Amino acid sequence: MTALDTEPRNATSVPLAPLLAERWSPRGFATGHELSDEELTSLVEAARWTPSYFNQQPWRLAAARRGTALFDGIVGTLAEFNQLWMRRVSALVVLVTETERDGETVPYALYDAGQAAAHLSVQAAHLGLWAHQAAGFDKDAIATLLDLDPAQLPLTVIAIGEHTTAEDVPEKIRERDAAPRARRTLDEVLLAPLA
Repeated sequence: MTALDTEPRNATSVPLAPLLAERWSPRGFATGHELSDEELTSLVEAARWTPSYFNQQPWRLAAARRGTALFDGIVGTLAEFNQLWMRRVSALVVLVTETERDGETVPYALYDAGQAAAHLSVQAAHLGLWAHQAAGFDKDAIATLLDLDPAQLPLTVIAIGEHTTAEDVPEKIRERDAAPRARRTLDEVLLAPLA
């Protein structure tokens, strides 16, 4: 473990739950780390128990560990920069949302799927792992790979693993991971003052 793995990275304006205060999305992952069956199942289970509009649960997941054909297939759909660092991770999870069911639009499908990704990310933090969500992938290629129907929309590929600053991580990735983080101020985020 490095200092980046143990020290909070987020300068919050008030104390937050440690899993939230320490969460971030690194790109430097340890190629020697492997997820157990229980860890991978717990990530999917966390997403499964996400709340959703009328309990419609419109998200679907494809989870693959490094070294499997599905993992390699997912890596092949990624943008070039994402391939550079995501091929090193322990597992990749593709998050898909169901935009239509039985000919009817699924309201809040995007919102609900986003919550599923957040729950999975918090579970990863609970396990001492890091999750990085990425949108740089070919949606059509993912749809073909996973045999999705037209109502199933791929939203993100989530990288899961153990962070490292080891020398085998490309320097530009280590530099990005070490860069200071920034967020809008509370005043910029709020539509109206706290009342």
